Amino acid sequence: MILRPLFLVLFGIGLALSGCSNSPVPDSPPAAVAAAHVAQIGPPSITLYTMISNATGNGAHSSILINADQRVIFDPAGSVRHETIIERGDVIFGVTEKLESQYTRAHARSTYHVVIQHIPVSQSSAQKALQLALASGHVPSAFCANATSRLLRQLPEFTGLNVTFFPNTLRQSVADITGIEGVTLYEDDDADKAIALAKFGG
Repeated sequence: MILRPLFLVLFGIGLALSGCSNSPVPDSPPAAVAAAHVAQIGPPSITLYTMISNATGNGAHSSILINADQRVIFDPAGSVRHETIIERGDVIFGVTEKLESQYTRAHARSTYHVVIQHIPVSQSSAQKALQLALASGHVPSAFCANATSRLLRQLPEFTGLNVTFFPNTLRQSVADITGIEGVTLYEDDDADKAIALAKFGG
């Protein structure tokens, strides 16, 4: 009697966040992860990406760029896959400015746009975010905003942030706490993300 409503709730979340899903791939070899180290660029920061459907306005995915003593993208339940991407768990390593641009532009296409909120944080917060991301492993499908909000709320800059399953709720909560609404990236690329991903490494 109790499991049926709970199942329906979780099923509804899964439908709402259908863009937030993945099929876990094997981790990159340790040597490749070590070689992909990209040092911090500029002051420490966290950048929240929210992928939003152009058709419905619903949030489809949440992820963060962590600019700590190395730059990584925590892409929980993400679907960016390419032979040039070095990844362990749901952490993408070797995030140069070029890879950062490729990552956001792969998501911004005719069907989705991306809201980018760049938040300055302390060095200790950036380092803590990095360690939490590295410890996260593979996040289940439809848990991208949940995993991201759980990580962020452990940092002093995001005290009071609510844990949520919904990317748009997370985006607005971050805006309310930090005062940073962010910028929006629109592109009219093909709806098929695979076409954008084929350009990686080029």
